[in-house]
Amino acid sequence: MGSQARLLIALILAAAVAVFEFWGGAVSHSIALTTDAVHVCMDVFALGVALIAAVGAARPANRRKTFGYGRVEILGALFNGALLFAATIVLIYQAVLRFGNPVEPHGATMTVVAAVGLAVNLVIGLALSHHTENLNVKAALYHVAGDALGAFAVIVGGIVIVFTHQAWIDPMLSMFVAAIIVLGVLRVLRDAADVLLEGTPPGIDCNDVEKRIKTIRGVAGVHDLHVWSIASGSHALSAHVVLQDRRISEGGVILSELRTFARDRYGIGHVTVQLEAEHCDPGGIVICRSDGEPPTKV
Repeated sequence: MGSQARLLIALILAAAVAVFEFWGGAVSHSIALTTDAVHVCMDVFALGVALIAAVGAARPANRRKTFGYGRVEILGALFNGALLFAATIVLIYQAVLRFGNPVEPHGATMTVVAAVGLAVNLVIGLALSHHTENLNVKAALYHVAGDALGAFAVIVGGIVIVFTHQAWIDPMLSMFVAAIIVLGVLRVLRDAADVLLEGTPPGIDCNDVEKRIKTIRGVAGVHDLHVWSIASGSHALSAHVVLQDRRISEGGVILSELRTFARDRYGIGHVTVQLEAEHCDPGGIVICRSDGEPPTKV
């Protein structure tokens, strides 16, 4: 089974869990279970982003969308992140009200519903664990792991409520799960903003990239180096590379080596390089840097 099929099945299962937990929260009067249902909605979103990215990556670029449709997932991340953040704030407010006016939830229902949610999360995690080379799938797995932690907390809380009848445990659990959601949402919004601001992708050091380029035989220097993300897991590099005096055929070899190391070491798939000559030598140089002045043809 391919990664897209696994993502689609995981998405359907997560959506079913969210609906089931919303129902369970309403029946048991548990705000903690309702908050966990919102947390599962984050899983649905993360899986949806991964699926959109997988489908978008297969869609060819065109004259109007020359880099393809990868940033659709970034726009979706901003919208869904803001929506989930607003929903979580409302749930936190309701949890605070519950402290002042406690309502004992039905602990047994909380436990059973959360246990079903945890079991489905484990199934989703197992299904996706075979495709961790995909960065979007890996991100979705982090969300699933966080939701599994929230579901486990609700299970424990439900059992404690059954035996102690302490109503304050429910809003306290809600606050705990809400904190997990907020941390996840902030991370999503931060990553989306970094992509839109064309920041350097995590795990890539521009200084290290520059040093590595300078080790290529025939390279005299590098300037105007930029590394950014087109979408999650899709990175690009542009640079002006200054060469020692040589023929253009030798420049092609340098370009090939540069593209290979950028792909293999940093996962950069789009490389655009402007080659410039260190000096204007009349001995047959075909590439020349002008330093602000029009190039002189020798």
